[in-house]
Amino acid sequence: MRINKYLSSHGICSRREADRAIVEGKVLVNSAIASPGMDVSEGDEVLFYGQRVGKRPEIVVLAYWKKVGTVSSTVNQGKEQNNIVDEVGFESRVYPVGRLDKDSEGIILLTNDGELANSLLKSSNGHEKEYEVLVDREISESDLLAIRKGGLQIIPEEKRLTKPCKMERLGNKRYSLILTEGMNREIRRIMEFFGYQVESLKRTRFVTVTLDGLRPGEYRMLNHDEVEELRNLGAAQK
Repeated sequence: MRINKYLSSHGICSRREADRAIVEGKVLVNSAIASPGMDVSEGDEVLFYGQRVGKRPEIVVLAYWKKVGTVSSTVNQGKEQNNIVDEVGFESRVYPVGRLDKDSEGIILLTNDGELANSLLKSSNGHEKEYEVLVDREISESDLLAIRKGGLQIIPEEKRLTKPCKMERLGNKRYSLILTEGMNREIRRIMEFFGYQVESLKRTRFVTVTLDGLRPGEYRMLNHDEVEELRNLGAAQK
């Protein structure tokens, strides 16, 4: 198994974080500095920042209702008082699957299974994420059609365009959106592109997992069938 995948599957960090640690010389395999792309096995002694990597832990997937103000980016862990890992307070190490910006709330998954996280985050898999957004004024029909159609360059310095999405009215200023990608602050950027301001944003569903049974700041552990459903969706679309 590749060293970055090994660390990710053991719940140590994401593959990206593993690659960064390897380049920095912070990963040792059998007392030698690890190199990018090298293979390791369960019989090898692997040290991550001086700590021995133990046996692969039991897979854990949590569904958490992130509150407004909580930081979900792993980059900020330890730097922000209200980071998601501290707020969840789970007994073993888990990390968020993707991000939900600080000013938004709603469902976010946390897990120690790096492979599952990677399959859920891969944009080409087209996994759905559903949101409720409240804006400062009613969105015109022409703007709704344009948003649904996609093809918007919402980040001027990037050539990447938005994909088609589903968007429906829930009220005069409240709407539901279903996205199949995860551009940084995508909904907020789309609204700003057309001159609207987001007053509140909540993610109500991540692939098959919803907020049902949760209150803000609460989490629940997904059962075996729920985890397998997520895993099968990822495997089916590789």
